Amino acid sequence: MNRKQIQWVLAAVLAAAGALPAWAQARALPSGDVQAIYQRLLEKIKTIKIFDHHAHPGYGDDSDVDAQATPPQHLPLRERETNPELVAAVKALFDYPYSDLSEEHMRWLQERSAAAEKAGGTGYWDHILDLCGIESGVANRVAMASYLDPKRFRWVFFADSFLFPFDNKIVTGENPDEGVYIPLQEKVLHRYMQQAGISRLPDSFDAYLAFVSRILEENQKKGGIAEKFEAGYFRSLYFADPPRQAAAGVYQKFHAGGVPTPEEYKTFQDYVFRYLVTEGGRLHLPVHIHTAVGEGDYFSLRKGDVLNLENIVKDPRYLNTTFVLIHGGYPYFREVIWLASMKNVYIDSSEIETLVYPSELKNVLKFWLETYPDKITFGTDSYPYSAALGSEETYWLGVYSARDALAAALAEMVASNEVTEDKALEIARGYLHDNAVSLYPPAPR
Repeated sequence: MNRKQIQWVLAAVLAAAGALPAWAQARALPSGDVQAIYQRLLEKIKTIKIFDHHAHPGYGDDSDVDAQATPPQHLPLRERETNPELVAAVKALFDYPYSDLSEEHMRWLQERSAAAEKAGGTGYWDHILDLCGIESGVANRVAMASYLDPKRFRWVFFADSFLFPFDNKIVTGENPDEGVYIPLQEKVLHRYMQQAGISRLPDSFDAYLAFVSRILEENQKKGGIAEKFEAGYFRSLYFADPPRQAAAGVYQKFHAGGVPTPEEYKTFQDYVFRYLVTEGGRLHLPVHIHTAVGEGDYFSLRKGDVLNLENIVKDPRYLNTTFVLIHGGYPYFREVIWLASMKNVYIDSSEIETLVYPSELKNVLKFWLETYPDKITFGTDSYPYSAALGSEETYWLGVYSARDALAAALAEMVASNEVTEDKALEIARGYLHDNAVSLYPPAPR
């Protein structure tokens, strides 16, 4: 192509660009009526049925709602029982007749929940989902409960316990929170061993890995749709790539007793974690990983930094494994979105809805939805935190916060000419439902 031809092509391109409609040029400052757009979008977003990608539904006395317990901690403002929003939540869910959450009035709620638990059946929790506009969702639990309808609640089971088969004295001595967590991991591993019909650890590393695979396969047959890791509570999320021989050597040395050094235990865990990731790809079990700040005052933000996982999620060997970065790496939400450039990596917004208010959640969602909107999924992180903030109230607060923040984020995008209102609603349906649903087989009928 000669110079004149190049000049002609450039002139044609510039002329075409000038002919584009005005809305196609994004602007740094909103030019439309953000408040009016927000109201229009919010009314439509409220009608979208939700798939809740991360929750721990259950009654407050059900120890299977998580593989760990909450240690003593200083709660953020919005999760305290003094949050007046919780009054709105219980009024919406239970026709609560009071205007406060005093200890005397809280007994009214506790009695209602206790009566539902005693009555049995799945109607109570199905009704909670209906009131919140949730079509169906995930139940992160050690085991499913009979009171959760399998047509509405999909099971995600825990896999961390496979990383802790040895004497864990060296692990539990690091901080007070781990003294709460690690014994519960040991308990889950013992349940898995009972499930497999064994009373002690297998004699060889190969046999141990076969045991791990067997539990994954059995849990999948029992309805499990993904394997979940809370490893950031116990250790760094950076998993090195040790050779199999090194991990096997650690297993042979300590499976019958003895306390491994931190270096030896890490070598074993790094290998087994990668094995579990590989098995997730083989079995089409997505891998869910806790990637945000956690419960307890001693949670290490440095060890739990989502960027520690970069060498895992960008490893070409794991392209067949789907990763869901639970809780969106918060407070490192700007960093986490760039991991979603990988076709097999998704982000979940759960927990952020209760940690912060909609005004901050709006900023998080806007940044994500302007980058990889097809990779963002919604979750409530429903959990029985306390009498005032139980699984039921967390469902309501998470849904309310997300719908409001989503409408505000999309309104700013529309008013800045980044997307049309129709496109904004398409993005909303993806975030609240479609993006997550596409990752799993259909629920049983």
